[in-house]
Amino acid sequence: MALPALAARELGPRLQLEQGAPARTTCPRRHSRVEAELAASRPGSVAASVCAGPPRGVSHGFNSSPLLDEPPKASSSLAGALRAPLFALLPRGRRRRMHDLRRRWDLGSLCRALLTRGLAALGHWLKHVLSAVFSKIFSPLASVGNMDEKSNKLLLALVMLFLFAVIVLQYVCPGTECQLLRLQAFSSPVPDPYGSEDESSARFVPRYNFSRGDLLRKVDFDIKGDDLIVFLHIQKTGGTTFGRHLVRNIQLEQPCECRVGQKKCTCHRPGKRETWLFSRFSTGWSCGLHADWTELTSCVPAVVDGKRDARLRPSRNFHYITILRDPVSRYLSEWRHVQRGATWKASLHVCDGRPPTSEELPSCYTGDDWSGCPLKEFMDCPYNLANNRQVRMLSDLTLVGCYNLSVMPEKQRNKVLLESAKSNLKHMAFFGLTEFQRKTQYLFEKTFNMNFISPFTQYNTTRASSVEINEEIQKRIEGLNFLDMELYSFAKDLFLQRYQFMRQKDHQEARRKRQEQRKFLKGRFLQTHFQSQSQGQSQNPSQNLSQNPNPNANQNLTQNVTQSLTQNLTQSSNPNWIQKENRASQKQGPGQEQSESNTSNGTNDYMGSVETWR
Repeated sequence: MALPALAARELGPRLQLEQGAPARTTCPRRHSRVEAELAASRPGSVAASVCAGPPRGVSHGFNSSPLLDEPPKASSSLAGALRAPLFALLPRGRRRRMHDLRRRWDLGSLCRALLTRGLAALGHWLKHVLSAVFSKIFSPLASVGNMDEKSNKLLLALVMLFLFAVIVLQYVCPGTECQLLRLQAFSSPVPDPYGSEDESSARFVPRYNFSRGDLLRKVDFDIKGDDLIVFLHIQKTGGTTFGRHLVRNIQLEQPCECRVGQKKCTCHRPGKRETWLFSRFSTGWSCGLHADWTELTSCVPAVVDGKRDARLRPSRNFHYITILRDPVSRYLSEWRHVQRGATWKASLHVCDGRPPTSEELPSCYTGDDWSGCPLKEFMDCPYNLANNRQVRMLSDLTLVGCYNLSVMPEKQRNKVLLESAKSNLKHMAFFGLTEFQRKTQYLFEKTFNMNFISPFTQYNTTRASSVEINEEIQKRIEGLNFLDMELYSFAKDLFLQRYQFMRQKDHQEARRKRQEQRKFLKGRFLQTHFQSQSQGQSQNPSQNLSQNPNPNANQNLTQNVTQSLTQNLTQSSNPNWIQKENRASQKQGPGQEQSESNTSNGTNDYMGSVETWR
């Protein structure tokens, strides 16, 4: 395909002229594309576009033959053919290949250029938008000339502050739940965080009668002494979360040392290389996996003081604590855990110094584990330790012959186990409920006088809550765990009564402190009033005599006020205080005047009573 005749006639002499002048037609090998386009844009410089070479990124060996040999496409006009670069006259297939090669070489630079320009455009747009917003807000406060500079500085400061706040928030609380909780706290503050856990706690009606000693749990736990906290961890009751709180979330003089990648932490007493906590995350499963009450009471003293001589062993107080959970939710959670392959084969179940035999405690499965078992099969096994697990782990199994079911009838055995579990739970130093996390934290802090760093979180969505069961299956689970149902009802009643008792006690203590503060301020006021009155009488004795014909009237009035205050105080304070004041008055020197003692005795008595109350 040849060029049009008109284009050939116009291009022929010029091409010959340019070929005859090598100084003008030869171009350097690294000639820039911009210079080539400028040369091509000049009228009559088609040869310049020929010498411009291939586009940047395309090697010169790609098409080493002169491009004039290729038949160019016909142009619509002569001016277009003269001004267009010769690259546009190539066939479409060759141009596509050259574009692909150029794109392959310049893809990285193209991406960087697009990203840079995009970010610049975005920043420019944000700057204009925010500057417009701030200009409308701060226009009454700033002048028109300095508005742009001030708004830009303010905008930059606010953006930097916002980014810093976001980084700090992500560092402190990386999860989304904590951020949602903070947003809810700012939007709708809760007056009572403990009452928001369960709506039924506000309508709680006690069913059991407990004594004051059962409700008031105040343990004199000295972490620097020899006492020990023992955590009885029942499966699927939230004990793992509570155990982590004990080693990672509690304010101590010497906090527990927890290393990354290790479950156990070192919890030593201040100044001693001895632990104050016996739990999974401090001493490990020293008495077996999920040891029960029977195992811990016989194992913990031997593990802690086993290496010492019996004469050198200190007299320790072992404070047992545990966590309970709703029996149906706990049962479903354990079934889901067994489905995933949990077996708890490492549990020893030691009772009376020996583990149970295979006849006393048969297994519910034959393989390595019971993974994938359906709920019906899990409920049908009569030897399943998940049934009434909480009663069994909190009771003294030696009272019923351990795991030997032939010692006593089943009905009597169940009654003994339930009463033993209730007694042990009531006399424990502390127990909490999974359904009341904040109340559990509050009672633990009041019992042991130890505070946690961050509040507990109530998780209402668990694996057990995701299991959908009908009413028939729920009734069967409750029947299989009827002892646990009775124990949980007892524990919940005792737990909520203890909580209400401690909260009422806190309110009374706060009211008493406010009354003492008011009495103290009142005493300070009376003291300054009496002092100013006595100073005024001593400075102007003649004026007082002239104005008042009875000079003993003011003194009698002051004595009456002080006597009435003294009588009121002596009725509500310690009677031994009067004897102390009489002794102090007898020790006074003979040089003191009687009038000074009469005017100051009432004030001193009042201040002494206030100091005694403080």
